[in-house]
Amino acid sequence: MSDELRHYLGLTVLGRMPRRAFLGRAAALGLTAAAANAMLASAVRAAGPVRGGTLKLGMQGGESTNSLDPALAASQVPYSILFSIGEPLVEVNPDGSLEMRVAEAVEPTPDARTWMFRIRKGITFHNGKPLTAEDVLATLQRHSDENAKSGALGIMRGIESMRVDGDMVAVTLTTPNADLPYLMADYHLMIQPDGGRDNPASGIMSGPYIMEVNEPGVRHVMRRNPDYWDSSRGHVDAVELTVINDPTARMAALQSGQVHIVNRVEPRTAGLLARTPGVTVANAGGRGHYVFIMHCNTAPFDNNDLRLALKYAIDRQEMVEKILAGYGTIGNDIPINAAYPLFDDSLPQRVYDPDKAAFHYKKSGHDGTPILLRTSEVAFPGAIDAAQLFQQSAARAGIPMEIKREPGDGYWSEVWNKQPFCASYWGGRPVQDQMYSTAYLSTADWNDTRFFNARFDELLLAARAELDQAKRKGMYAEMARILHDEGGLICPMFNDFIDAHGPAVQGFVADPSGEMMSGLAAVKCWLA
Repeated sequence: MSDELRHYLGLTVLGRMPRRAFLGRAAALGLTAAAANAMLASAVRAAGPVRGGTLKLGMQGGESTNSLDPALAASQVPYSILFSIGEPLVEVNPDGSLEMRVAEAVEPTPDARTWMFRIRKGITFHNGKPLTAEDVLATLQRHSDENAKSGALGIMRGIESMRVDGDMVAVTLTTPNADLPYLMADYHLMIQPDGGRDNPASGIMSGPYIMEVNEPGVRHVMRRNPDYWDSSRGHVDAVELTVINDPTARMAALQSGQVHIVNRVEPRTAGLLARTPGVTVANAGGRGHYVFIMHCNTAPFDNNDLRLALKYAIDRQEMVEKILAGYGTIGNDIPINAAYPLFDDSLPQRVYDPDKAAFHYKKSGHDGTPILLRTSEVAFPGAIDAAQLFQQSAARAGIPMEIKREPGDGYWSEVWNKQPFCASYWGGRPVQDQMYSTAYLSTADWNDTRFFNARFDELLLAARAELDQAKRKGMYAEMARILHDEGGLICPMFNDFIDAHGPAVQGFVADPSGEMMSGLAAVKCWLA
């Protein structure tokens, strides 16, 4: 590198020369635009985070019905907001390790039945009140209350008792569970003053940003919390999140520079978007999956032969090729894949089989009326096209289906977990116990397939208490077979999380745990 180019690079990193001017000087010195951009990005990363500016996010997954109550969060915008304004006891890093947040240490008893969380001192809520162990206890108690309708209720039901002991919160389980700290990373469990009992939707938490403008389904503005305890996070002065549910409009906003980061890049357009100068497409494969869910207790889906007919009537390989365009892998009608510890790879892969589908459809005695499948562009990228592919493959097996396209606004409050057959998605969870406890335990509030199976529940609880990993893996294998053969989940594919950002964004690292850096993009990124 010439001294002249090094000089211009230093000025640009320090903010004393516009990026465009640097690119012009670099071109005059014989560098291609790609090489100059790469050099600049590397130099900015090496310089480390800088403070200042307004980070603008354009996101799908926001509705007018959204609430700031962590218990009720169910879609992408509330998810990212919660990680911006709040913090749980622990977080899961991209490599699967635990990071201490509100808790500074976690210690189990030898049998993994009681866990002690030491609460970090020096954290204050947005209202100036110090965060205490009593606030943590109250938060966990509220999410254990059925009236809170918390998405973490399935997790909390495994707790026998909780108490405060000085700066420690002791959690005693009904049965031992070596995975408990991972369960406490659930995004619903953001710590609130007095657990949020008085006003759970106040937005007052302890995260790096403070809610300033809250217009659900439209726009959210958060400003930096001047009293935040961790200087390695919360680099920008403000975060402006605009809800852009239309994928074409969202990509256009990024390309024109109106926003810095977008989520839910559609696989079929990811390659084209990546060719836009200055735009980086970041994808990570992991535990996320796109699904069609049937209520096992609602006709006609209360008939297992009909459920099997629909499972055999979907062409998973076609879905992966046409909907994911290579950004994902085939699913097998369970929410677990090889990204999970203790995954059982001996479960036979279900494949498209119109003859078997027709056999089970006839055996079900269904009256031949079209089966109504509800979908929406917000269910997952390509959900409407995926529903149409499903309709076509089912028709070849003699199974009539009707597709109803629902509006995006209200889909997560009026369709998902209410209507008996619809398209949906799950971001996955760090461990099998958490995924199953959240959505497949009979008593889980988010049991969106209405799957009630006593043997499955028995195995889930027993696996928590089993410290022998080989035995535990065997239990999970049996659970997978039960769900595969009897459940209401049709899981054709595991998706990559695909986000994209503009040239000013630094520090973005795709996370296999979830999109937008598992909700932490606004917390960890900065503007060059």
